[in-house]
Amino acid sequence: MKVNLVTHRTLLMSSGIWQRGKEEEGVYGFLIEDIRKEVNRASKLKCCVCKKTGASIGCVAPRCKRSYHFPCGLQRECIFQFTGNFASFCWNHRPVQIITSNSYRESLPCTICLEFIEPIPTYSILRSPCCKNAWFHRDCLQIQAINAGMFFFRCTVCNNSDIFQKEMLRMGIHIPEKDASWELEENAYQELLHHHERCDVRRCRCKEGREYNAPDSKWEIKRCQCCGSSGTHLACSSLQSWEQNWECLECRGIIYNSGDFKKAKKHTLPTSNNVGITDCLLEESSPKLLRQSPGAQSKDLMRIPLEFPLVWAGARNQPARRRQGSKFRRDISTILIELGFQIKKKTKRLYINKANIWNSALDGFRNQNFNPAYSIEVAYVNENDSFGREHPGSKQEFLSLLMQHLESSSLFEGSLSKNLSLNAQALKENLYYEAGKMLAISLVHGGPSPGFFSKTLFNCLVYGPENTQPILDDVSDFDVAQIIIRINTTTNMADLNSAINECSNYLELIGCLRLITSLSDKYMLAKDILFYHVIKRVQAPFESFKQGLKTLGVLEKIQTSPEAFCSVLCHKPENLSAKTLSDLFTVHPLSNVQTLGFWNSYLKAIEDDQSATTMEDILIFVTGCSSIPPTGFKPIPSIECLHMDFPIGNKCSNCLALPITNTYKEFQENMDFAIRNTLRLEKEESSSHYAGH
Repeated sequence: MKVNLVTHRTLLMSSGIWQRGKEEEGVYGFLIEDIRKEVNRASKLKCCVCKKTGASIGCVAPRCKRSYHFPCGLQRECIFQFTGNFASFCWNHRPVQIITSNSYRESLPCTICLEFIEPIPTYSILRSPCCKNAWFHRDCLQIQAINAGMFFFRCTVCNNSDIFQKEMLRMGIHIPEKDASWELEENAYQELLHHHERCDVRRCRCKEGREYNAPDSKWEIKRCQCCGSSGTHLACSSLQSWEQNWECLECRGIIYNSGDFKKAKKHTLPTSNNVGITDCLLEESSPKLLRQSPGAQSKDLMRIPLEFPLVWAGARNQPARRRQGSKFRRDISTILIELGFQIKKKTKRLYINKANIWNSALDGFRNQNFNPAYSIEVAYVNENDSFGREHPGSKQEFLSLLMQHLESSSLFEGSLSKNLSLNAQALKENLYYEAGKMLAISLVHGGPSPGFFSKTLFNCLVYGPENTQPILDDVSDFDVAQIIIRINTTTNMADLNSAINECSNYLELIGCLRLITSLSDKYMLAKDILFYHVIKRVQAPFESFKQGLKTLGVLEKIQTSPEAFCSVLCHKPENLSAKTLSDLFTVHPLSNVQTLGFWNSYLKAIEDDQSATTMEDILIFVTGCSSIPPTGFKPIPSIECLHMDFPIGNKCSNCLALPITNTYKEFQENMDFAIRNTLRLEKEESSSHYAGH
């Protein structure tokens, strides 16, 4: 019989039931008659957390009468030991780690995630029993244990397993009886059998291409001495010989910034109202042993997977834990590239109508066969095409168009910096969730920077609505803004009371009508109105939007690296310069030298406002994007020169074919004509669709 994981974990931890049957009998060995008896027993017990009946789990400490539900116990940071007798400890009697003296005056890094923590044992912070200077977040340890399994889970500093595992089991860390996840993946190390042989520098000078490798010459490929996964031709990085050291840009950045880890400032302890690991602990269960007397306990440690349930509403509504004050600052492109490691080689094709980008994207993402972790292929279709023909499309162009539509949709309000709106129909159709999901997918799959979030919306996502104070600029409703201004600008009590009377019906409706005893109370009243209109009023859309952003782990990364994500969520990319655009393209071997000169002159003319075309127009013409995505373009944009009258932009390969002309004037006129008319026609096609609707 299949049951949900919360029910199963509750059975495992319940005080009055044991597995008397075989694994295939009843519910994983729990017989139906035993379950009925336990339900009857629990119906008389009240949970000391939520005050509801059905609390079947009790604290094993002598004389402790506390009983609680499994989710409630997680909320109150109880410890469940899924080993031995499956003991459960309430928050007052749970096992703790004791250190004789705290000689640490400064923050120390968690040896798994490297974020700094206060070295004081708490529920959320654990210390290694074998290495006194090794500290961990509980969440990091649990994720490490799930991935490593019993055979590979050990101290990250000294590699001790016996002492380390025994202490972690005592502190409620679940260690599954399985091989490490990396050992179970088929052909997991296949790529290690191949040498990296490709020049990865921004501008490869080799006419034979990036994969060309000629040993004992300037075109021999040298691999990064740190990671071995990037390479360069000797000539492309001005290396005189193969013996010279060379590091790729990523490794050089890490080495350059490594001084950040030498000294850390003190930071406040992270606070947590819930357990942060929810998605990674879904595994097969092992049987629960019969409870025995202390003298007859089995010496074998039975390790049972622990599930931290997402389905429990109380835990879902708790703010995610944010580790504050980290000295470990990370670049947004690095974070998004790491998130991209989740993307599998298996592809899912989306059929997109460019004239109806929102609905066709919604249909694709809601398809039951769609998986955000699959690679995305785009095929453009036209609903007016009776033959049903499809054309290969650019994924990054599709994501760019989708983000543009999302920014101007009725799901958001505001001019430049936008907050969530209150749209009842969109809420009913779950469109706020879909919007968050689309944003997450776009970021991980190489889409552009959204750049339209207000700081208030961003802070709500990172720090929680209860810790965010909106400003007057967040109010897009003119009438509400006038009410706030009117109250704030009153100069005496009579004027203030008059202002309140004018809008008393509205204040009563939103629950902000308060007793005013002094003129200074006006500021608190205005603050209440502001908080209601910008945050409390859109609480339901916000929660739905936030759930969508959890797709592919994006929300968690936003909360752990807010400074990095603020740059792409709240700020538009800087305007492109001639040098930026020129450096973006690689030049095809044997390109026409004169045409390349015309190209550089053309870019300079645009930068000097001597052309109606913009840098962004060129980028859209070639790639479909108006800005460079945080993770860059794939494939890398390239230029080739062909004997033809007008330029051609291939958005699938990000290739720009330049026309070979006799004069620069002819080159400029042909470029302007082709680019501007192409973009105009594309815009007219989209506009005609929306006008028809």
